[in-house]
Amino acid sequence: MRDVFPDRFPMSRRSLLQRSALGLGALGLSSILSDERAYADVAASAGSPAADALGVKPPHFPGKAKRVIHFFLNGGPSQVDTFDPKPALLKYAGKPVPQNLTTERKTGAAFPSPFKFRRYGESGIEVSELFEKTAAHIDDIAVIRSMVAQVPNHEPSLMLMNCGDSVLPRPSVGAWVMYGLGTENRNLPGFVAMCPSGFPVKDAENWGSAFLPGVYQGTFVDPQFTEVDKLIENIRSPHASQVTQRRQLDLLRTLNAEHHQHRPDARLDARIQSFEMAFRMQMEAADAFDVKREPEMIREMYGETVHGRQTLIARRLLERGVRYVQLWHGAGQPWDNHAQIESNHRKLAAEIDQPIAALLTDLKQRGMLEDTLVLWGGEFGRTPTVELGGNGESQLGRDHNHYGFTVWMAGGGVKGGTVHGATDDFGFKAVQDPVTVHDFHATILHLLGFDHERLTYRYAGRDFRLTDVHGQVIRPVVA
Repeated sequence: MRDVFPDRFPMSRRSLLQRSALGLGALGLSSILSDERAYADVAASAGSPAADALGVKPPHFPGKAKRVIHFFLNGGPSQVDTFDPKPALLKYAGKPVPQNLTTERKTGAAFPSPFKFRRYGESGIEVSELFEKTAAHIDDIAVIRSMVAQVPNHEPSLMLMNCGDSVLPRPSVGAWVMYGLGTENRNLPGFVAMCPSGFPVKDAENWGSAFLPGVYQGTFVDPQFTEVDKLIENIRSPHASQVTQRRQLDLLRTLNAEHHQHRPDARLDARIQSFEMAFRMQMEAADAFDVKREPEMIREMYGETVHGRQTLIARRLLERGVRYVQLWHGAGQPWDNHAQIESNHRKLAAEIDQPIAALLTDLKQRGMLEDTLVLWGGEFGRTPTVELGGNGESQLGRDHNHYGFTVWMAGGGVKGGTVHGATDDFGFKAVQDPVTVHDFHATILHLLGFDHERLTYRYAGRDFRLTDVHGQVIRPVVA
């Protein structure tokens, strides 16, 4: 039978539907698979459809920012202990606050911040002693004190802040940025996520690409290691030379290209690209991730710690063309301080205050701050009331609070020395100019040169975007 109908073998499921009487089924299937066909349309004739997916692409309009670095304080830092001072908490110390907001766990009386605030810079913005080194740069920072999330739970709030949806799997912000701009260096991942000692809650979903092509997902690096072979697993082959690897990849590309003509599949394209990226990284990653190549004074400025090292690595990646770097504080949710918040927040802040300040100084000295967008914050904030244990006694910590919390932005087109929005007198709920996560994402894209309503990707018959059907640019924080 193969001799009689040679052109019909091998036959894909799609071909079977199209060539059978089940034309109606093929029509339905074509809508479901439209995103695959659209992706395949950009194929180069002699290679993978992802061949140009990483190429530099122009934004909708000239953006002030070209790259992003995001300090993610996973677990949720307390706004009233960092960038949103609330003197009223001292007045109500040990007393119930006149608020009736539901919290995830039982909380009690007002819990004044144990940290001192003072004004910094020409703008006179008040910042806690926890971030006194970062505060020296407050005139370059826009503090958003009226952020709101949807629920007081880590998993959905992490997905909302990182991917724009708290329920369904969606591409991460970094993946959208890669999709929109491409990368300026094909020898390094365009999107890198670093988290010391392991994964945060929700693991790689935080930097995934979901229905976007797999080439846009983040590459995970554990910066607790100092040797490049441990920083990036399997960066070198123990069995084959680079010449041999190149021959193997060329053969594999030829076979995959032939297969692709009959069975276009974005997953295959992503795998091909991952092989190619791994091969190219052998030539440049060792240099980019080796902070010993930095002058001693620069290393000392960042600090000889894991957070100092990962922040310095991030700067080295950004100046080499990497688009998006996300710096997580550590595995799990270190900032989730339900108890003993004074000692815990003090320790955690001390680990990143110097590296953040060093980065802002370094970027400014190199002329990079003006086109690098720096972000800081967690998935939500914390309550101004003290959390109570099962026995009803104070834990000297704070519960989750999604009603109102703080994030900040700097560099890349941001209007520094600005405070936007406000929470109530106790720091419980956003009451002035509330900012949703969709607004935050719309502003990030705007600073990069994108109209968030136009940066879309067709999947399953619908045009998706990072901000879904929501979001307004936060104009007062844009220079």
